[in-house]
Amino acid sequence: MLVLASKSKARSAMLKAAGITFEALAPNVDEEALKEGLLAEGISARNLADALAEAKSVKLSRRLGPALVLGADQVLAMEDGQMLGKPADKDDAKAHLRLLSGKKHILFSAAVISDQGSPVWRHVDVATLTMRALSDAFIDEYVEMEWSNIQYCVGCYKIEGRGAQLFSDLSGSQFTIMGLPLLHLLDFLRIRGVLPS
Repeated sequence: MLVLASKSKARSAMLKAAGITFEALAPNVDEEALKEGLLAEGISARNLADALAEAKSVKLSRRLGPALVLGADQVLAMEDGQMLGKPADKDDAKAHLRLLSGKKHILFSAAVISDQGSPVWRHVDVATLTMRALSDAFIDEYVEMEWSNIQYCVGCYKIEGRGAQLFSDLSGSQFTIMGLPLLHLLDFLRIRGVLPS
């Protein structure tokens, strides 16, 4: 049995579309406090994504016992190393988009599976995206129209929707951009016998 340690609609949709049977449960991890502590220690964006995914996976796995528990997280880093989180409100989303406009950024999408409280698999995938130069008018209209879809998204976009209009180039898996290294996860689930090979 696979348990997703998240209430993320995007990750649930990806798993469902791939034909994976799972249950989604909230891990009840204080992500902001954990993130704050790790950032104070100078953790890299890649390792932050991995640590947050592991925290969710391990905490829920300890409660559930024998089950494969999938934790996932995504961190956005600018080329200068600055990290952006989820926007606090519409004005914050507009500020994020102005900061990303005309520049490259990197998404680190991490997934960790735990069994009986211990990690048994992990993968961090990387995607690089180049955002086209956005006008203030476009940013204002985009955020107003898309706010309900992007308010919980790092980078303030969903690549599978209108967010595709923000970019001039990208490299990496669309699944990774959407928040889950899905192909690597499917491979592990086949190895464990959860999915047929």
